[in-house]
Amino acid sequence: MNAETNCNRIGLAKNDYSGKPSTLCKGCGHDSVTAAIIQAYYELGVPPHEITKFSGIGCSSKTPTYFVDRGHGFNSVHGRMPSVATGASLANKKLSMIGVSGDGDTASIGMGQFCHLVRRNVDMVYIIENNGTYGLTKGQFSATADPGSKAKKGAANTFPVIDCCAIGIELGATFVARSFSGDRKQIIALIKAAHAHKGIAILDIISPCVTFNNHEGSTKSYTFVKEHDIPLHELGFIQSQEEIAVEMKDGERKEIELHDGSRLMLRKLDRDYDPTNKIKAMAAISESREKQEIITGLLYYNSLGMDLNTLLNTVETPLWSLGEKDLDPGPEVLKKINASLR
Repeated sequence: MNAETNCNRIGLAKNDYSGKPSTLCKGCGHDSVTAAIIQAYYELGVPPHEITKFSGIGCSSKTPTYFVDRGHGFNSVHGRMPSVATGASLANKKLSMIGVSGDGDTASIGMGQFCHLVRRNVDMVYIIENNGTYGLTKGQFSATADPGSKAKKGAANTFPVIDCCAIGIELGATFVARSFSGDRKQIIALIKAAHAHKGIAILDIISPCVTFNNHEGSTKSYTFVKEHDIPLHELGFIQSQEEIAVEMKDGERKEIELHDGSRLMLRKLDRDYDPTNKIKAMAAISESREKQEIITGLLYYNSLGMDLNTLLNTVETPLWSLGEKDLDPGPEVLKKINASLR
């Protein structure tokens, strides 16, 4: 970062990562997430034309309009963003992919597609802007609403909650984190780490809906989340391309090395937590739910998983650019392939 010119390592200003003005409600947590995305990619120095944004339908899915307008984008049908992103990843694995979804787009109509995106370990940052309500259709409970949580009109939710982080870990996600739209510093560090990770990186961000779900009795309101947020660790990020000083207090630290050589530094706060232990991660999520706590930070990380392109052994050249000569090996090679399948 060049402090004198306010340009990042590739010579771009922060405005080069912005998008159209937001049309969301004033004070919406989603706009705070947008600001964190802009800051993270600006600091990382990712070329905007190498960023591809995906979304479905909902308030959250409007978010990609508000950042990196010089990047590529695809706003898909409700709940179908994962299949579009999977196809894009296979067509050009050199792109930096980020999907922004919501609790309805992911945990309801899109749950099936979300599950297969995770089990295939598609290489992308997948952000869920989670507010527990359907803001575009006047505030009904979503599948991520907690049991007993009260709607604006007073009705209490009677159904069990779907926890996207727990489902992600169970299905084999290799990077799973939770955060709160009011904790900008934590979100930025997690987005940077998610970008450096190779494979699916799930960020479930509690983002209060100021219009339909920010009242007393809601477990997704700003006040409730602020009072019940339990950070697991203090986060610092060290990018591989340059030496970055990380402000971290004294205390026990754990270093997570990411696929591109970057490092995520975790400083233990008030509890002993190992994000590389899958069983303990699931137990911690379950225990926090029973206590009505919201644990935030890196919940689970696995460096050994292979992303979809690695599993399929796709060529280094983007598939979209392969010509007829690349795709037609000739009759002799085809005979050998057919013989090997008999």
